[in-house]
Amino acid sequence: MSRPIGGRQVSATAPGKDEADGRWVTRYPVWSMAIGALSVSGSAVLLDLARTSPGTASFYRCALALPALLALAAAERRRVGAFPRHRYGLAVSAGALFAGDMLMWTQAIGEVGAGLSTVLVNVQVVMVPLLARAVDREPVPRRFLWWLPVLLVGVVCTGGVLEQGGTVGADPLRGTVHAVLAAVCYSGFLYLLRRGGHTGQVRQVYTAVVASAAVVSLAAGLLWYGFDPAPGWRALGWLLAVAACSQVVGWLLVATASPRLASHVGAVLLLLTPVGAVVLGAVVLGERPTPLQLAGCGLILVSAYAMGRGGTSDDGQGGSRRRR
Repeated sequence: MSRPIGGRQVSATAPGKDEADGRWVTRYPVWSMAIGALSVSGSAVLLDLARTSPGTASFYRCALALPALLALAAAERRRVGAFPRHRYGLAVSAGALFAGDMLMWTQAIGEVGAGLSTVLVNVQVVMVPLLARAVDREPVPRRFLWWLPVLLVGVVCTGGVLEQGGTVGADPLRGTVHAVLAAVCYSGFLYLLRRGGHTGQVRQVYTAVVASAAVVSLAAGLLWYGFDPAPGWRALGWLLAVAACSQVVGWLLVATASPRLASHVGAVLLLLTPVGAVVLGAVVLGERPTPLQLAGCGLILVSAYAMGRGGTSDDGQGGSRRRR
């Protein structure tokens, strides 16, 4: 059972494991989730600078993160013990879905354009709460349903779909299919990642997820999406930056915070990733967001704030180019 104390969320379930994950992260899950989402958004710009194939980027962003994650997982194992073997299946499945999301979303950008691919893949804001409702019987509050249209309008505006040229691409039909499949993989990954952290030992679970994603990305890259074993030092440098800001910092914060938030709150806070990508694109790449995109970012920020207020899970189990 979790209870709010002084504006913080304190879990009464497995307190030792909570402490092992970091007191600040577990006591302030909304802020942790927001920081994690913004850290993930940095990978959008960095992947653009790396300029590698989907298979190469997906493999190296995971493989380069593993040394740091293995060290964190080993330290956690010494403190709280190894996580049960029967949970490896969940971690491997989450990793496979994560790889599918990364590969197909990156492929969809060239086929249907960054804007529409961003909109389609971020339907996770609907799919993740529905999964939690169907499988875990987690209630979906009315406040979320009221804000959902505002969120969706914000995502559409931020993605630039309503702008001239917002849906250009080499193959719109294939791109739409890839983006929809990426959305399914992304939603499944988020659901399993959140569920895997309910019993603690988050770092070990997440490390297994990333290792699984690396293996699946390598196999898919060799077979379909392209893989370059030696992309060059410049590309490796950018991919190392992706691994650090996204895999080691961003997604680990998400993995730690999401089990302590209601599913709809975590899904909404992850929409901060396209907002962060728009801002970083303007600062680093010199992109100029349109007024409509800025309005969309504003709608997402207002909605995230509304959802984040009092959005921690009551039972402790509650739970792009433009995206990441």
